[in-house]
Amino acid sequence: MKNIVILISGGGSNMGAIVRCAQRDDWRKTRGAQVAAVISNRADAGGLALAREHQIATDVVDHKRFATREEFEAELAAVIDRHQPSLLVLAGFMRILTPGFVQRYQGRLLNIHPSLLPAFPGLHTHQRAIDAGCKFAGATVHQVTAELDHGPILDQAVVPVLPDDTAETLAARVLTQEHLIYPRAIAALLPRL
Repeated sequence: MKNIVILISGGGSNMGAIVRCAQRDDWRKTRGAQVAAVISNRADAGGLALAREHQIATDVVDHKRFATREEFEAELAAVIDRHQPSLLVLAGFMRILTPGFVQRYQGRLLNIHPSLLPAFPGLHTHQRAIDAGCKFAGATVHQVTAELDHGPILDQAVVPVLPDDTAETLAARVLTQEHLIYPRAIAALLPRL
């Protein structure tokens, strides 16, 4: 069985979309895969309760308990590795990972970013798209590399930028597409793992 481990920091809406798709499409039978665990760096992350509702193992590795990023990532990796992941999925995990951590999971570490990469890596993507006068925005699923938001693209979705959009309205429209493309990209990748 290919184990998927999902890392979150907040409400877990993308994690929830992945879990619902995995159950609806019975990834255990159709892909030989399952969401084995959800891990957060915040004990108050709402997505942990959602994972528990689906009988998925949960763990918390609080980054504030560690003096350095490397110490945090060493503990995080130990917790992740207990679940023997074939795929590690970042779903709103709000920590920048060191090159060493990325290398450990190279080729099986995914992220979703709320822009049409390579445009607008980093933060404040929706406001930056509006400020640049973009007619379209969107989301990108990509493999994670040491360079922030620059890994190989696996899937993208495009939404129009409307004349009266704010960063919040554009973000909401992009998020609906994230919930579609992230599970789709994972399902397409699983047979190759």
